[in-house]
Amino acid sequence: MVTFQFIPYHEIEPLGSAKRVNKLLNIVKNNKIVIMEGQLNKQEEADLIEITMEEIKPGFSGIELSTIHPEKAQLDGFGKIKHTMINLLLGNRQGMTIIGPASIVKKIVSNPQKIELFTQEVNNTITRRSVKKRRKKR
Repeated sequence: MVTFQFIPYHEIEPLGSAKRVNKLLNIVKNNKIVIMEGQLNKQEEADLIEITMEEIKPGFSGIELSTIHPEKAQLDGFGKIKHTMINLLLGNRQGMTIIGPASIVKKIVSNPQKIELFTQEVNNTITRRSVKKRRKKR
C-alpha cells in the first residue's frame, strides 16, 4: 500500500529552513510520499539531498524529489510581471513538490501537463507461505 501525505504551504511556511527540511524528511522516512503545496528554495532542496545522503543506511535508501511549477516561459510580458508579484507576496506557494522514499518511488516524470509517479511494491507483509509454516509448527 502506498501512502500519500499532503502538506499545505501554510503548515511549513513559518518553519525555518532546517526544521522544514527535517519535517519533510521525517515523513518520507515513515514510507510516505509527500505532496507539498509550493516548493522549497534551491538551498533547502540542496540541504534535503545532502542530509538524505548522510542518512542512507539499510532501512533508508534515499529519496526521489520533483518540483512542478508554472511555466514562466509561456507567459507574456504582463503575465511575467504578475507572476513575479505573486511570488513576492505569497512566497514559494505556487507549484507542487513531491518527495518519496527511493524504496517505494522508482522515478517521477513531470511536465507541464501531467505527473507520472512510478512506484515499486514494498513487501513488508507476511507471505502466505510463512503463515502456513507457523501454523504447522504449532
